[in-house]
Amino acid sequence: MHQFWKKIKLEFAVWQVGLLPGLLIFTAVVIARLTGSLQFFELVMLDNFLRLRPPEPMDERIVIVGITEKDIQRVKKYPIPDENIANLLEKIREYQPAAIGLDIVRDFPIEPGGKRLNAIFSDENNNDVFAIQKVRKDRDGYTIAPPPKIYPDMVGFVDAIPDDDGYLRRSILDISHGQPEPSLSLPLLLAERYLNVYNQKILLERGKKDPGATRFGSVEFTRFQTNSGGYINADAGENQILLNYRSGNKPFRFISAGEVEKGKLQNGTKINPEWFNNRIVLVGITALSQKDIVYSSAVGGINPALVYGVEALAHETSQITSALLDGRPLLQVWSDGWEYIWIFVWGVVGISLGRFFQSPWKIMLVLLINSGFLILLCYGLIIIGWWVPIVPSMIILWLNGGGLTATLFYRFYQNIKERESRLREKEAVKQRIFTRIHNEPLQTLQLLLREKDSVPESVMLKLEYLNKEIRDICDDEKAHLLDEENILVLGNDMTINLHQPLRELLQNVYIHTLEKDFPNFQTIHIKIITFDSIDDSKLSTEDKRGLCRFLEEALINVGKYAYGATRLHIVCKQENDRQVIRVTDNGIGINQTSQSPSLGTKLTKNLATKLRGEFRRYAHTPKGTVCEFMW
Repeated sequence: MHQFWKKIKLEFAVWQVGLLPGLLIFTAVVIARLTGSLQFFELVMLDNFLRLRPPEPMDERIVIVGITEKDIQRVKKYPIPDENIANLLEKIREYQPAAIGLDIVRDFPIEPGGKRLNAIFSDENNNDVFAIQKVRKDRDGYTIAPPPKIYPDMVGFVDAIPDDDGYLRRSILDISHGQPEPSLSLPLLLAERYLNVYNQKILLERGKKDPGATRFGSVEFTRFQTNSGGYINADAGENQILLNYRSGNKPFRFISAGEVEKGKLQNGTKINPEWFNNRIVLVGITALSQKDIVYSSAVGGINPALVYGVEALAHETSQITSALLDGRPLLQVWSDGWEYIWIFVWGVVGISLGRFFQSPWKIMLVLLINSGFLILLCYGLIIIGWWVPIVPSMIILWLNGGGLTATLFYRFYQNIKERESRLREKEAVKQRIFTRIHNEPLQTLQLLLREKDSVPESVMLKLEYLNKEIRDICDDEKAHLLDEENILVLGNDMTINLHQPLRELLQNVYIHTLEKDFPNFQTIHIKIITFDSIDDSKLSTEDKRGLCRFLEEALINVGKYAYGATRLHIVCKQENDRQVIRVTDNGIGINQTSQSPSLGTKLTKNLATKLRGEFRRYAHTPKGTVCEFMW
């Protein structure tokens, strides 16, 4: 049982080495995250994970009709006149799409063709063309109105809230601030029309879990919060969701406006009507010169940082329809509490590396393996729609596993090994000494003791006493070798636990030592003993061991050298602001000048230096010796 508790205490001591710095590192990482210092890196990792997902099949429900640079050069005018826009819409209508979203601003006519385009917008028989507006004010306080002749229900906004680095990672579903009725986004309107065409009977409603969220049937779109995922104090105004871009280099079918008007692709292949029939068609500018672009590193392509505005709308629309009809996951995040538990767990993993692997090379290897596992785990979670913190987790893993705590653990184990090595060397030396004493002087004494007839009786008594004295010293030193971390061995297999109060320890040492068969103990008739409470709150077990050994040696010296002593006075108490252990006898005393310092005296002086105390041995008046330790 003692060994079991010893292991438990050692394990606790080991973990204490890394736990405090590990907690400090965890606190520093949390503070860095809460202040937004890690937001940029977390968003970059999100982009990379989304871009590196396995490619998804093309979303056949959505077709992008782009007005390219070549189309603009063909018209030789920009903005594109209403006449050309009307021709393109009528051509697309021939294929009977479910809905057409025109991602081109038309808050006022661009002649020629204004009346013709307005007729398309106001056509009650073919109510399938949706136009755009912008309802959030720009930096100058302006908004963009929809076409003047279109029905309000056929207008969706295309406002976006880019992040501080200019990249688009969120989608706005509806805006109610400053509006008599909530304005819906163009992707939301197109998805609703598409579902109505297919008679899915999936109604657009408010959320059940969150009344401010949007819900289609059983699918509720979780609202973006100010601290969602890796964001810190982000703009969470309106009803936003995280944008889960579709992966792959060709997420949607793309056809240019010129190809639609001609009815065939550039390679001469005729346009298949099935590409448009009952599909969602998005019409927009896909010419870099007109700068209708957003920035995103979450999608592939020739330049992953640039995404046409109409293409971003296609991703937003696809996200809604695919979640409803295909069960494609939406991007979700954990609550703040679970995120910080997740980060803390990886901190503990880092600390554990230093605990269980004492080799720096092993720690580095296992650290690399754990880092790879963390990356793969976070990547796998992104694939199924969960964005969890990877950057703070990786930082705390490396700082704890390969940094401060691992270094502390390594030094801790090195110290343990060095101490064990020194103890083994010390034990080996003593064992050699004991062997020589046994094989040489003790054997010689044994031979002399056998010659009783030829040796005078007085000499024989002295030889027997010398034999006993040498054996007692060997037994005592062997007892020192048996001392364990929290145990003091006093000889004859008697042990005391150093976790006891110092007063009790000193009493045990006194009782056991006075039982030894030293000649001068027999002449002592008066014993004055004072064992009061001593403040040992700041003493380690090694300090207690040293004080016990001091008292033991002081008493043994009385037994060996205090010839003629009849009185022994022992004081162990607090005097003023100091703790005192004092042994006084009235024997003939020790010759202070001729006696060289013993090993015990040297150890006691070292202990006095450590405790900032004082060790003295001086003559007592009228006779005797005082041995005193104060701290």
